[in-house]
Amino acid sequence: MSVPAKYRAIGDFHEYYSGRRTAPYLTVFVGGNHEASNHLWELYYGGWVAPNIYYLGAANVINCGPLRIAGLSGIWKGYHYRRPHDERLPYGPDEVKSIYHVRELDTRKLLQLRTQVDVGISHDWPNGIEWKGDWKQLFRCKPHFQADAKSGRLGSAAAKYVMDRLRPKWWFAAHLHCKYSAVFKHGREKESGPSTKFTPAEGSVDASRVPEETDKINIEAADQPIKPTCNNDEIDLEMDEDDAQGISKPPIDGTSSNADLQEDPEVPVETNGVSPDLRDQLPAAFARPVPPSAPQTTHPEAITNETTHFLALDKCLPQRRFLQIMDIDLISTPSSTASTMPYRLTYDKEWLAIIRTFASIDPLTSPIPPNLGESHYLPLIQAEEAWVEENLVKTRNMAVPENFEMTAPTYDQPVGLHPKEHPKEYTNPQTVAFCKLLNIRNFFDATEEEREERKKKAPPAGAGGERGGGGRGRGRGFGGRGRGRGRGYR
Repeated sequence: MSVPAKYRAIGDFHEYYSGRRTAPYLTVFVGGNHEASNHLWELYYGGWVAPNIYYLGAANVINCGPLRIAGLSGIWKGYHYRRPHDERLPYGPDEVKSIYHVRELDTRKLLQLRTQVDVGISHDWPNGIEWKGDWKQLFRCKPHFQADAKSGRLGSAAAKYVMDRLRPKWWFAAHLHCKYSAVFKHGREKESGPSTKFTPAEGSVDASRVPEETDKINIEAADQPIKPTCNNDEIDLEMDEDDAQGISKPPIDGTSSNADLQEDPEVPVETNGVSPDLRDQLPAAFARPVPPSAPQTTHPEAITNETTHFLALDKCLPQRRFLQIMDIDLISTPSSTASTMPYRLTYDKEWLAIIRTFASIDPLTSPIPPNLGESHYLPLIQAEEAWVEENLVKTRNMAVPENFEMTAPTYDQPVGLHPKEHPKEYTNPQTVAFCKLLNIRNFFDATEEEREERKKKAPPAGAGGERGGGGRGRGRGFGGRGRGRGRGYR
């Protein structure tokens, strides 16, 4: 887990992992920058991290009853975007951070979808979404966001690509530690078709028991952004250190004058006092890195939604706005059996076909093959959809099995947060079962001899190589930074 040693604290996730406690409601999440990344690595395609708590994997599309959900894990760092997932235990000081950076291969898979989803989830905000809400109030609350927003560095380009392609009704994110909403108009000329209401399974949410500080919101009444809520006095210890290096520091008093808030978000990139003429005289090697351009795609006719409602919530702490109860109108086309109660997680036919199409690419080693474009992938995906229909849909094998198994031992209190040995890498039985179901190779497996050989080449545990990655049992991650942070799913 990427966290300085002085901020390490065990949360309560180990109690859910061990079975001592069970999540009362079905929980679905994506990974961020302060998770137990070695545990999530085992579940690259998605899986249960504990009973009733489901991780979507590096990228995924899944169904909860009739609700179709797309997810993208990680935060944006452009210099790692085209790398493979080549981090393996024991992690070095760079790998413990790069492991949670979003990758192009996972984004590429989501960009092959050609049918409508209802909800999109990312940890990082989609790049540019801050300008579609009350950005003046956001910058008053979080002054250090302003410089990055002006220069286009705030948020994830990958999440923006996926949101532009999938155009879900709702997009949920976290990471920036404040409640914020926005409305993004995609500009489609066609009218979206009629929608049907999604009602959570009976007993899944009891509005009468929700604390007063939470809001109940109906999507049809959410055309105007919610006022952002933040704490000016908070020091964001949980922001990624790379973010801290790339974000302008706020004034010491934590305030920002109204004069600093431009009326037009299309403002020039700050030059740090270097004139454009002088910058143009520098060699090409001194030029600012150019972010990757958006993938060139033809927008699918079946994706018709025109408006995406964005919502980010605050940290899960007392007196913070971290919970929202919502009604969501469906815009996807559910299967005939999707409304069967109680709702369960089921695999998505189109997504499984995409997984099989890319299954020959090893996501762990270099180089990742270049993007060959939609025209290349589409006939392959269509052929794989026929395979999924014949082998999984018709045989009724589309339900996500509730097959959680512990791989690492549970939290060992005597060992504490400063172990003397490296954590162990495990082959997760859920990933084994998923690969067997799709008849694809499991790249996330290795012999014990291979794993021991890697450990021999690593520096001793605690020698600076693994910032927060230690611990012999589950519970060392997902704990949050500081006291009382709970499971730490941010």
